[in-house]
Amino acid sequence: MAVRPIRLLGDPILRADCETIIRPKSAAVRVVADDLQETLHDVKLRNNRGRALAAPQIGAPVRVVYVEVEDPLLLINPEITDVGATDFMVWDDCFSIPHLLVRVQRAHRIKVKYQDIAGESQEIEAVEGMAELLQHEIDHLDGVLMVDRPSGLDPFCLREEWNKQYGESEQYSEPVLRECWD
Repeated sequence: MAVRPIRLLGDPILRADCETIIRPKSAAVRVVADDLQETLHDVKLRNNRGRALAAPQIGAPVRVVYVEVEDPLLLINPEITDVGATDFMVWDDCFSIPHLLVRVQRAHRIKVKYQDIAGESQEIEAVEGMAELLQHEIDHLDGVLMVDRPSGLDPFCLREEWNKQYGESEQYSEPVLRECWD
């Protein structure tokens, strides 16, 4: 396991259409999964925030996402199979664009089909915060960044300005987020 540097906006790997994993049980996939976990833990320690990372963010152009919200979740070849009818707006942030927050519109509910590390097919239904997070991470696998999805008036906010107005500890506070886009 290794902590890898986070790739930043401008790095071409962030714009790559990631490769589908053919052998989910391979040692190479395990290395990427372990490195995603180690890197996310390191980033959380240094930034006091972080819920997930996609493989291209650590330099691996493959379809793997690691999520740590409640229980750790590794998604191999995730694919959104169903999208609910309602959307919501959220201020999104990304370790690959650390200086910026972007207001984006996301589906309130999604279903995601994926494979686990044993190669077994799984499906998850996600709502609200988890739905937003999975949409953001799956976008990474398609070379799409939050700056490609701005929505509403004044959709960009410098992190420095956000922190002055709301404080660093308020990154995912629902009342603060709603106040910003109501």
